[in-house]
This record gives sequence, C-alpha cells and structure tokens, in this order.
Amino acid sequence: MKIDFGIKSKNILTPKGIIDGIILISDGKIVDVNDSLSFGEGRGEVFPIEDAGESIVMPGIIDPHVHINEPGRTEWEGFDTATKAAAAGGITTMIEMPLNSSPVTTTKNNFQIKLKAAKSKLHVNCGFWGGVIPGNLNDLQELLENGVFGLKAFLTHSGIDDFPNTNAEHLSKALKILKKYNKPLLVHCELDAVHDDLKLSDQNPKSYSAYLKSRPKSWEDNAIKLMINLCRDTGVHVHIVHLSSANSIEQIRKAKQEGLPLTVETAQHYLFFNAEEIPDGATQYKCAPPIREKENNQCIWNALMDGTIDFIATDHSPSPPSMKEMEPGNFKKAWGGIAGLQFSLPVVWTKMQEKNIPVEKMLKWLCENPAKFIGLESSKGKIEKGFDSDLVIWNPEREFVVEEKMIQHRHKITPYLDKELSGVVEQTYVGGVKVYDNGSFINLNKGKILLS
Repeated sequence: MKIDFGIKSKNILTPKGIIDGIILISDGKIVDVNDSLSFGEGRGEVFPIEDAGESIVMPGIIDPHVHINEPGRTEWEGFDTATKAAAAGGITTMIEMPLNSSPVTTTKNNFQIKLKAAKSKLHVNCGFWGGVIPGNLNDLQELLENGVFGLKAFLTHSGIDDFPNTNAEHLSKALKILKKYNKPLLVHCELDAVHDDLKLSDQNPKSYSAYLKSRPKSWEDNAIKLMINLCRDTGVHVHIVHLSSANSIEQIRKAKQEGLPLTVETAQHYLFFNAEEIPDGATQYKCAPPIREKENNQCIWNALMDGTIDFIATDHSPSPPSMKEMEPGNFKKAWGGIAGLQFSLPVVWTKMQEKNIPVEKMLKWLCENPAKFIGLESSKGKIEKGFDSDLVIWNPEREFVVEEKMIQHRHKITPYLDKELSGVVEQTYVGGVKVYDNGSFINLNKGKILLS
C-alpha cells in the first residue's frame, strides 16, 4: 500500500473518540487510522510524518450556509477571499447560497455562469444551492439535474429584489419536485406582519433594541409552523436555516418525534452574542433573524446539546462598509448579514469551554451532521478509512484577539473584531494537500467544485 504521508497527534477526533495515533494519507484519501501503540508493527514503509503534537486533528469543517456573492456582487466578497477565509478557519467544504450573486442561481443558465465564475478560484471545496422564487418552478428540475445540492427559499424579503420571497402554495409545488430528487428545501423562516413595534425602528434607527423588537420571535415561529405543516403534507425534507427563536424549539422537537424529515441549523452568532450586549449603532451585529436575548440564546444552546438543532453554520453574509451603515449606525438601513466565516471554530469552542462542553461535540455540530445534511456522509466529515483527507489541526489551548490584519474576508467588518477567542487553527488540508499553515497560504486553488 502506497502512503504519501502521515499526520500524528495525541488528540485525533474520530467517531470512536479521541485517540493518540496517526492518520495515513494517500491520493487525497485516508487509507488508515492507527493508534500510536500498534502503528509500525510489521511495516517497512518510509514516508513523511507531520507531528501535530498535542494539537487536535479533526475532520475539516463543513459549512452548508455561505454567501459568496460572485459573480455580479464580487465587491461584497468573492470566491477567492471567501475560500481563503474558510481555509484559515479550518473549513474545507462549503455550500454556497443562490443569492446574493447576480444573476441569482435560479435557472440552469445562471448556475452555469456561477460555475464559470468559481473555476480556478477555490481554495477549499465548494458546492451550490439553487433558489426557489415566484415564476421559476419550470427551472427547478434542470437546476437539480445539473448538480445543486437542494433549493433555498425565503418567506420574507431576502434583502435583494432579484430573489423575491415565496408563499406556501408555491413552496408546496417546489417540494413535490424535490421529492423526485430526494433533496432538501432550505427556508429562511420569517413571516413578516404589521405590529406596533415596527414604528420604534423608524423613530430610533440607531437603537438595537428597537431593531430587535421590529423582527419578533412570532415571525419565525409562524413561519416554522407553516414549514412543519408543509413537511408533514409532502413528506419531503425541509430544513430550517439559522434558527434564532427559542420559542420554536418545542414545535420542532415534536415534529422530529413525529418522524418528520425536518432538520435545523443555528448560527455561531446566536450562540456567542446576546442582545443585551449589543451597543446602539453597532450595525456589524445586524442580521435577520436578529441576535436575541441571553435567556433565549441559552435555550438555543440547550436544543443543540439535546439534538433538536442538528448543526451550526455561519450564514456568512458580508457587504461593503457603506451598506453596513457603519458611520451613521442605522440599523434600519444597514445590510442584514454577519461576516464570520474565518472564525467559526474558535467562536464555537470559546463558548463550549465556558459551558464545559466536551470537544467531541464539535464533530456532530461542525462535521458529521453537516456532511449528512448535504449527502456527503460517506466521504466527508469523519476521520475514518476511505474518507477524504480534508483535515484541520488546531490548538484548543491557544488564545488570540481578532485583529483586522488577520481577517481574510474582503471587508474587515465583523462583530468578532477585538474579541478574545480560544482555539487557533494551525493547519488546514484539502484533499491531502496542506493549503494553510500557521498564518500562511502555501497551496492555493486546491479546492474542487462539488456537484450533487
């Protein structure tokens, strides 16, 4: 058996637990995983060994919710900068959203334009979601047949006019098409309705409290109830993106107990930040649904711990400084999206340490469950024989402060700026190739376009 190299560590996170051992890699695949005591018995091979010491070796993170915005809005982010940020954060596979590129990924032709834009710019692996909008039902079959991993829809305004929201009747028809391909429907769950607190945001646009009240939990809860009913009626996999309302946890739990094919993600920022800590005018924190109160966010943690929430995704959604209204601090006008792709791992680990949550939980939340969700559970998300050698080596003991100079995102706007985090990503491997090494990119353009 030919072996290209091995990675040795006292802390390899495997499905069976943490082992002191060595991962053997050949042609981009894991060919064996040995504990340190049995390794070498009867072996005559000579090959390089990377010694990670006591740093953790983990499967590369899989992020199924990223807005890269290329083509058409590359000044917002772009494949080059987004996938560099991903590599620096230990993310080896991402699935890109059908917006906010221009054109949006709602037809086969638009999808081909996006694939062409991504070619030779990927530093980690990247797949794509298609989009459901009013008027494109006849395009969905072609999108699915050409390799998108599923379809995404909004129940409220998406923030850009070329990706309008849909309704229950339209989504019911889309679900029937998805059933044929056994692919999920991802839904941004907010059903907006007129209420008295909407006026508060008009009266005081710099107030975070007013912004929070303008998008109440009931918007999410009503939308999630609608999607659970559609899931039940059609029997098709429905996925709730970026859950922020703890009031919906019980209805989600009951739907899962019923056996419905429902999955749910939350985002790092809902786990790390609390509304009580967000200053007025600090529009870098604006997202939709909004970051909610500390008590609510603890309930999100609890639902993650008991498996009601399946995994964590970044919902990386950057924009230029002018769109974030950084100077005027206007929450009403600012773009609703948080840039945090690069800091996914340390953000989660920092809070896990505070809550005394064992590191093994990361496997489910950042690797195994996202891989299963996108249908790549037989090749990604585990350190196991036969799996792709997409790996991240990180030190759980090291701490760092987020500084502008280290940020790989196109724009340096992030609510994590100046925050002290635990867990330093030291090396990232994509398909057995080291692409990132302690602050330096040493092998670029090693990512692959992934088609379902």
